[in-house]
Amino acid sequence: MTTPLLLKGFEVELYTGREDGTVVGCSAEAAAALEGFVTEPDHRNLEYITPPDASYDNQLRLLVEPRQRLRRWLASRQLTLLPGSTLSLGDSHRFERSDPQNPYHGYIEATYGTQVVTASVHINLGLIGGQGPEQMDRLFAALRLMRCEAALLLALSASSPFLDGAVTGAHSQRWLQFPLTPAEVPLFLSHQHYIDWMDQQLALGTMQNVRHLWTSVRPNGDHRPHDLNRLEIRICDLVTDPLVLLAITAFAELRIHQLLRQPAHGDPLKASQLTPAELAALADANDRAAARSSLEATLHHWRDGAAVSAQDWLRAELAALAPLAVELGLATVLAPLHTVLDHGNQAMRWLAGERAGLSISTLLSQEIQAMANQERDLLEAFGTVGPPGSLG
Repeated sequence: MTTPLLLKGFEVELYTGREDGTVVGCSAEAAAALEGFVTEPDHRNLEYITPPDASYDNQLRLLVEPRQRLRRWLASRQLTLLPGSTLSLGDSHRFERSDPQNPYHGYIEATYGTQVVTASVHINLGLIGGQGPEQMDRLFAALRLMRCEAALLLALSASSPFLDGAVTGAHSQRWLQFPLTPAEVPLFLSHQHYIDWMDQQLALGTMQNVRHLWTSVRPNGDHRPHDLNRLEIRICDLVTDPLVLLAITAFAELRIHQLLRQPAHGDPLKASQLTPAELAALADANDRAAARSSLEATLHHWRDGAAVSAQDWLRAELAALAPLAVELGLATVLAPLHTVLDHGNQAMRWLAGERAGLSISTLLSQEIQAMANQERDLLEAFGTVGPPGSLG
């Protein structure tokens, strides 16, 4: 019997601006005009969400179609979509409210300022198997694994080496500046542990509401903390290439399938030599290291704390995943990760271009055009590719 693929969906944040990379905000107007788009507290970026669908083919279409609608609307205003996860050429010294009357937006501006004015992509993965305690056990085991390997996903996706027209020295400036809330989050041992901890944080005021858990990976559902049906990977920078985004998603999904088949081997709570507190600290330190140096970072493996480069860790996992990828029909979906490992992620390619003498504006302009060209090519391919399922 074939293992079913996980339901998946994406929350995609994008900046809008000019062809030279200058950020120009218009999210309130765009959200009012276009179905499926919502504002962020600062109007320089906006968000769209793809509905849950297990098919990678379908998700590719769901990722591209809203961007095309938004792109057409922006073109009438001489604007376009921008790459990157920070205000690369923007002004991070001022907040530009999308809704001045919204009190929660006022709280965000007063508490965090432009630290939160970033663009990212959140990957939501539903889990296999019914309801009840066993489902929650699987969900939290997957959460622990993704928390301990979130740095690998950031290393693949890093795309924010610039801020305010300057090189920051980090590959993901977004993750270094984003205010993780609460500052320390434990490795959740169970669903009940998560419920008790959430209730405590709300009582202490370290969180304003159940959504105010801003961490690398979190449980998600319609009635948190009690009713949960998916995990949400929040650490990734904006990945403008949808094929790379789907490859990163396939990597996470395959790791979860491995875990579900061999929980004693894949759950850090069972398979690590470290304590839960040590694992949480290790994961957070790995996240910071990946934000600074992405694929070039030295990380520490959750199994024993041993030092390993992000690139070597990823290559080892991809080799181990290869048979399962073939079995589940995901080998083709996963393939773009080898290109990222061989040629660098977005941040690394941009930094190489900057060292070669290209301006940040030139680098952004090139990627803006590459985004548009790729979307056009994908739209043409949608009309000529084989039946759904060719991507998995």
